[in-house]
Amino acid sequence: MTLQILLNNQATALPEGATVAVALAQLQPRPPFAVAVNTVFVPKGQYESCHLKTGDKLEVISPITGG
Repeated sequence: MTLQILLNNQATALPEGATVAVALAQLQPRPPFAVAVNTVFVPKGQYESCHLKTGDKLEVISPITGG
């Protein structure tokens, strides 16, 4: 069984019971980055314990440098 989320505005299927860590393993973003689920910041220490559900919007945001 799978759940459907939006991962950086793209429909993504993940296994039922997936966490932020599972989604990040699929996306493989380059550090540094920040994570938000439904616009709420998720600290790095909670990636393994933050379970996702169908309809969640997961955003992985990289800092922009320059001036």
